[in-house]
Amino acid sequence: MTSKWVTAVFFGAAMTVAAGAAQAEDLVFTLKNGTGSVLNAFYTSPVGVNDWEDDVFGKKALGPGEEMEITIADGRSVCKYDMRFEFQGDALEDLEDTQNLCELGEYTITE
Repeated sequence: MTSKWVTAVFFGAAMTVAAGAAQAEDLVFTLKNGTGSVLNAFYTSPVGVNDWEDDVFGKKALGPGEEMEITIADGRSVCKYDMRFEFQGDALEDLEDTQNLCELGEYTITE
């Protein structure tokens, strides 16, 4: 009985370590809207992928001067991502950029 308990504790500890390692691969940074326009959509995809993935914002938007913590938890082990920003109205054209998100702590969109 003790052997089973020790095995269960070891397995639980191993799963906790594995879960922590998986979370360490999430890409987290602060996105700041330094423009005078509402940012309606934010798309990313790893460099070399031809299609944009789902809108990171979902149903949210980022107003002028606002900031939001962004987490990209796609399970990939890449750092360089293409990014696309779509704004409300015609005041600003949509923007695209490429960044190393592993090294990025903060990203500010400016006009």
